Amino acid sequence: MAAPITAPPENTMEVTDYFVKPAYSTRQSTESFSADSEELQDYVVNFLDKQVGSETQFLTNVGDLLENLTAENSALEEQVLTVSSSVPPKVSEALSAAEGCRSSLEDLLQREQLIFNMLHQVAQPWMDNLRQTCNQVDTIERHMKYLRCLQHIEELSAAVQQCLMTSSIQEAIKAVDSMAVLDCGLNQSGCSHLQNFLRETLCFWHKIIKDRLASDFEKILAQLHWPIISPPTQSPIPAANYQEISSQLELLVTQLLALQTSDDIISQRALASCQGLPSTQLVSSATCLLQAPPLCLPIQIMLLPLRRRFKYHFYGNRQTNSLSKPEWYLTQVLMWMGNNSAFMEEKIQPILDRAEASFSARVELCRGLLSLVQEKVASDASRLLYDDVLFCHLVEEVLQFEKELRSNHLYPAVLPGLLHLLLEDAVLQKWLTVEKKMAVEKMDAMLSAEGAWSSQYKDISDMDELKAPDCAETFMTLLQVITERYRALPCPSAQLKFLELQRELVDDFRIRLTQVMKEESRCPLGVRYCAILNAVNYISTILGDWADNVFFLQLQQAAVSHGEEMVLRGQGTMEVGRLASLEGSLFDGLLALLDRLKGDMLGRLLEWTMREITEKAKPYCQDRWLSLPSQHDQSTMTLSSTACPMMLCVRDRLLNLHNVLSLSLFQLAWQGLAERLDNFLYQNVILCNHFSDGGAAQLQFDMTRNLFPLFGHYCKRPENFFKHVKEACLILCLNVGSAILLRTLLNESEEEMRDWTGAGDPSPEAALNELGVYCLAPCDVLILLSLRTSWPGQ
Repeated sequence: MAAPITAPPENTMEVTDYFVKPAYSTRQSTESFSADSEELQDYVVNFLDKQVGSETQFLTNVGDLLENLTAENSALEEQVLTVSSSVPPKVSEALSAAEGCRSSLEDLLQREQLIFNMLHQVAQPWMDNLRQTCNQVDTIERHMKYLRCLQHIEELSAAVQQCLMTSSIQEAIKAVDSMAVLDCGLNQSGCSHLQNFLRETLCFWHKIIKDRLASDFEKILAQLHWPIISPPTQSPIPAANYQEISSQLELLVTQLLALQTSDDIISQRALASCQGLPSTQLVSSATCLLQAPPLCLPIQIMLLPLRRRFKYHFYGNRQTNSLSKPEWYLTQVLMWMGNNSAFMEEKIQPILDRAEASFSARVELCRGLLSLVQEKVASDASRLLYDDVLFCHLVEEVLQFEKELRSNHLYPAVLPGLLHLLLEDAVLQKWLTVEKKMAVEKMDAMLSAEGAWSSQYKDISDMDELKAPDCAETFMTLLQVITERYRALPCPSAQLKFLELQRELVDDFRIRLTQVMKEESRCPLGVRYCAILNAVNYISTILGDWADNVFFLQLQQAAVSHGEEMVLRGQGTMEVGRLASLEGSLFDGLLALLDRLKGDMLGRLLEWTMREITEKAKPYCQDRWLSLPSQHDQSTMTLSSTACPMMLCVRDRLLNLHNVLSLSLFQLAWQGLAERLDNFLYQNVILCNHFSDGGAAQLQFDMTRNLFPLFGHYCKRPENFFKHVKEACLILCLNVGSAILLRTLLNESEEEMRDWTGAGDPSPEAALNELGVYCLAPCDVLILLSLRTSWPGQ
């Protein structure tokens, strides 16, 4: 009997979900099935197992399943065709609408262009007429402004004239100031004739007012005995009308200060015309004052008699105008500053304070007098570029003048003095050339002098620690003088050029010392050789102090900041970084060369000394240490006779080096000698001989009671510098029992090579440390123990 047919599922989409979607609707599944046919086959089998079953009675369901799938597939195809057929009409409808909009827009644009052309044809004549009318109005307006400005100038001119006729000076000054303000306003104007007319009018009235005020001011100053040419011997007696004179003085100074604005503008224009600048490039009064503030008008008038005196005495054919005597006019100006400073502070400064002026009368006077000196020095310097002697004298006097100006007269550091004149390229290069030339000549003279290699403080022990020879001290004094000369220069770049010159001179002097040293190297123990060594050490010490000096540290930072190639030449990136962090100095290269020379000379000196000591020590090295009697058989211990020549040589050489070398060099010398002597005695006396008890005791006595005390004059524990000899004597003088135990311990350690630290017995190093042996290794101690002859059974 056939099995009952199972009803199909009510929702046919379930079949689609289980069969159609995995195989057809999902692209990823399709790709995976097409890539692997076995997976597809497994999927179909599983699906049929779930839907149909494994029993044959359920196979009737396959037909129904196929019909459902076919119907679902047809429904899906109809949906796809319906959507595809409906899309083209919608797209066509949208394109038609867009085309209609484009046609409408073109019509509107054509209508807009037609209307614009019609309006342009109608409105163009009106616009032309209106533009012509506006131009006429602008022209008339400019003419009106021009006429009003001209009328204003004439009114101001008439006002000044009226005020001068009525002696209303203050009102006249206000009118002139108004002209000056108007002149500044017309500075960018193209009305050249109006500008010229205004400026001529301004200059005309300004000169009249200035001349009148200057004449009255000079009369008042004459009554106050101005200028003060020489120091007064006694206080001047006040005049009977002193109060009236003081009032007139204050009034005139105030009026002159009020005239300052117009005076500054006229001065600017005169300066610009001299330099060939057009009037349109004139800077404003405020900018000019900020850049280079001119002298105030009262001080200018007060300086006139002093300027005339200066021109009279120090220009032309006067005997006082001598290129070889710049100190005459420099000293004269300093005297004028000193003589008149009290007058400026007592008479003029209170008036300036009441007028709320922001400058010092004394400083203004110094500025005015300094301008005279600046002109004179600039003129003389250009004429002395080919005369080394006179040029050097001028530089010295300028530096001295600058020093007195800043210190004695308290001239502000922010204001320029005379040093900027020495920074001109030609003058600065000449200065550097002369400095180098003079320094080289002095080096030649100091090295060839009779007492070049002797110290001028040799008889004064407190001042002769460095034992610097006269040539080295003179050379460093020369460098210090150069430093003092360029220290005050206001330009770090110029200072660095002088620093580079100093470094060249130091290197040149080092080469000269090396040449002289090679001539004296045949006798390193001679006085001159040691003097050269002291000279090298002295220069190195001074340069080391300079490296920590604030002035040179500032130059170092300036060199790094400005990237001075001349100073940083040859410096690597790491060296420049060390300079920037102040870990290094600009003298490191020179110090390295000097230290190398010092080390070579000191090594040659010690080698020569050791050669002499070695020669004297030959009998001591060949002494019969094996047959010397025991210490108990001798009543007293005495120095070995064979050691006497060696000990005397060591003593004499130490005394000689102490007398001829500086303290720091002698410290290095005796320590180096002790190190070499320690190695020599250990290698040539101890390791080359066998020792009995008496021989070991004698060696220890010679070392501890005779050799070590020779060095005890220069340190508290000299035996610490003879570690090999001291520890060898200790091993050789051990009692027999301790020596046997130590040898056994060291032999076992050497044979078994086991870890003594973890064992119960102490390690060899610990055992040696307990005996006071720290320098010698266990193998060295075994060698020393083998040199002993006093063993049981021997």
